[in-house]
Amino acid sequence: MSLPSSTLVKAAPWALTALLFVLWELICVGFALPDYLLPAPTAVWASGQEFAGAIMQHATQTLLTTLAGFALAVAVGLALGLAVGASPLVYKACYPLLVGFNSIPKVAFVPVLVVWFGIGTVPAILTAFLISFFPVVVNVATGLATLEPELEDVLRSLGARRLDILFKVGLPRALPYFFASLKVAITLAFVGSVISETVASNLGIGYLMMSASSSMNMPLVFAGLMVIGVMGVVMYELFALVERRLTGWAHRGPGAAG
Repeated sequence: MSLPSSTLVKAAPWALTALLFVLWELICVGFALPDYLLPAPTAVWASGQEFAGAIMQHATQTLLTTLAGFALAVAVGLALGLAVGASPLVYKACYPLLVGFNSIPKVAFVPVLVVWFGIGTVPAILTAFLISFFPVVVNVATGLATLEPELEDVLRSLGARRLDILFKVGLPRALPYFFASLKVAITLAFVGSVISETVASNLGIGYLMMSASSSMNMPLVFAGLMVIGVMGVVMYELFALVERRLTGWAHRGPGAAG
């Protein structure tokens, strides 16, 4: 008796993850790899339990830093996306600058931020912001800029003003783009936070990983990586759930509004 397709879809990520961990364990055991080279999942788990208190403290710092930078990126990205998407002139003027800015590796900004704000949380928040606001700007601007001209003509013929079209039609239409950008931006925000923590912080998962690697404690390094991955997946799924609840009308197919 075969399982329902919905059950298979829900179980597939867990099954694949378990399979990868099993293969990882078998490779480490089969080739007798030392922990300083590639620790087995069981060694990573043991290290996570041993340093659970420190990991929790540093993970909380990273999570709060990431959320602060992400919130700033959403606020600035939404405002800039509205300006860029609502005006063809602003779109043409700003888009090359935004693309050029996004092409610069954000790790290059960390030393500058340290000079300006010192070592600590502020550079990590700003790095998370700098690396994650671009997807929000692009998606919101795209959602507004691709509004059908025919629809605009019909609305204007009915007496709608430019602001009416923007806020009552353009913004709702851009919501799927906006929520799609949030899922990307939150994962990038974690990258920014950890990058800054490895360079210019004395707290956070990035700092913990650098400290552990300096003493060749690779199981703890991998435990930090696992924590970052779990936090990223949880936040991604959270925004995916909000997206399905608020923009289910934009998705077709079975379970689209789930």
